[in-house]
Amino acid sequence: MMWWFQEGLCVLPVALVVWTAATFIFAYITAVVLRHVDPLVPYISDTGTVAPERCVFGVMLNVSAFLGVATMYVRYKQLQALADVEDTRLNRLNVVGFVFGCCSSFGMCVVANFQKTTLFSMHLVGAILTFGIGALYVFIQTALSYLMQPHIHSKTMFWTRLSVGIWTLSSIISMFVSSVIMYSTLPGVEVNKKLHWTPGEPGFTAHIVSTISEWSLALSFISFFLTYIRDFKKINLRASAELQSNHLYESQHYRPVSARGPTETSPLLTGSI
Repeated sequence: MMWWFQEGLCVLPVALVVWTAATFIFAYITAVVLRHVDPLVPYISDTGTVAPERCVFGVMLNVSAFLGVATMYVRYKQLQALADVEDTRLNRLNVVGFVFGCCSSFGMCVVANFQKTTLFSMHLVGAILTFGIGALYVFIQTALSYLMQPHIHSKTMFWTRLSVGIWTLSSIISMFVSSVIMYSTLPGVEVNKKLHWTPGEPGFTAHIVSTISEWSLALSFISFFLTYIRDFKKINLRASAELQSNHLYESQHYRPVSARGPTETSPLLTGSI
């Protein structure tokens, strides 16, 4: 008997979603228990700012970036195989989508290694790459689903991915507007280093809206990869080995072993370089 996640390569998007969600939840619980952040919806990056959760958050987020690249590459190869060779528009869009996906995963690595309170500019660049370029990846994949319906993708799948894309875009707009309001309300305050907020203080409402929008954005982004599960069930990974020579060690001093005369061996086998 085969479980559903054992079919094809659907384990890749499942592992990406589960691992990334576990990264956020583990960091949040640890930061709240140690009272490094407030329990009322802190920024995701704030939950990975102070040790010890900072180290675990960085390592786990780097693993998520690797899983993201692997998932996006399989998706790229799948569409490449399904698309018509003469359909240059679809093939180019597929390549652009894969490049954007890799940029988004690289942004996760930047966020994981540059904390918000230490080097805010690099952390901001990582966030823009992760969510900004990641949103473009979502819409490109949605457009590909539209172009490949109804023969390859169903209309239901297209509308599902479009709904997630609209959810992602609305979260980005909400987070951007509320963040601008929050920073303009607190001039001269290092908001990026402020980990504790008191209800009623200036900028608190905008802060809560911004943090909720960020969590919503992260949830929408990782939820998009759940739509890959059904497609990845139809993909099998195979590896083939091709032997280039009859022996493993080639050398100008090598000759086949004969029944007569002394035997010569490769320098690698004798330990010399």
